[in-house]
Amino acid sequence: MPSSSGPTSGTTTRWPADVKTLAIDIGGTGLKASVLDSAGDMMADRVRMDTPYPCPPDRLAKELIDLVQPLPEYQRVSVGFPGLVRHGVVIEVPAFSRNEYGGPAIPELVEQWHRYDLAGALTKAFKVPVKVANDADVQGCAVVEGKGFEFVMTLGTGVGTALFSDGVLLPHMDLSHAKWEKGQSYDIRLGNLERKRIGKKKWIKRVLRAIPDFAEFIQYDKIYIGGGNAKKLEGENLPSNAKIVPNAAGILGGIRIWDLDK
Repeated sequence: MPSSSGPTSGTTTRWPADVKTLAIDIGGTGLKASVLDSAGDMMADRVRMDTPYPCPPDRLAKELIDLVQPLPEYQRVSVGFPGLVRHGVVIEVPAFSRNEYGGPAIPELVEQWHRYDLAGALTKAFKVPVKVANDADVQGCAVVEGKGFEFVMTLGTGVGTALFSDGVLLPHMDLSHAKWEKGQSYDIRLGNLERKRIGKKKWIKRVLRAIPDFAEFIQYDKIYIGGGNAKKLEGENLPSNAKIVPNAAGILGGIRIWDLDK
C-alpha cells in the first residue's frame, strides 16, 4: 500500500536515505511490479499478471492498483511503459492500441492513448510522485556502465531502444520504428508475433542481421540486449561489444531513473 506520508507530485523532494520505490514494468503480455529499497534490492517477490485487452488508460490504472496491493509501502513509483513517452505523456503505444494482443490498431484506442498524461493519472491513483518512461529507457538505467555511447535494445512484444552518453539518458526516440525489410519496421520484423510465426531459428537470424544495422547508423560503443526474448540469443555468436542483460532490469532500473534528476 502507498505510504500516507509520501510527498505530493510537482514538489522538489529530498528523499530519505531509506526511500522505497515501487517499480512497475508494463509489457504487452504482462504487468510486473516489486518494491525496491534504496540500494535497488527487491523487498518482496515480484508480482505479475497478464496484460488485459483491450487496455484503455483507465483500465490500466485500475489493474496496476490491484496488482500492487500485496506489496510493502513505498514513497514513489517508477513505471516502464512500452511506447513513446515524453515527460510522462504518452505519444504512441502500439501494444495498447489494440482490442487483442497482436490485433489491428483500433482508432478509438489510438485516440485515447495519444497525448495521455499517464504520469499525472498514476500520481493521482497512487497518491505519491510517479515517473513514467519508455521501458527500454528504464531497463537501460539498470545496466549501462556510463562509459561512452551505449545502446539498449529490448526484445519483447516489439523492440524497444534507448541511448546513453557517458551515463546520461538521451531523449527517447523509437528507433525500431524505422523501416527495415519488406517495407516493415524493425519493431515488427523482430517482434514477438513474428518470432512465433517464423520460428525461433529464423527469428534469431533476423536479430543477428539487425544488430550490425543498428551499429552502422548509431555507432554505439556497446549494446545491451534485454527484454523477455533476449535469453533466446544466449549461446549465439554476438559481437564482442554486445551483452545480454536479465529481464529483471526492467524493474531494477526504477531506482536509477530517479537518480538521473540529480
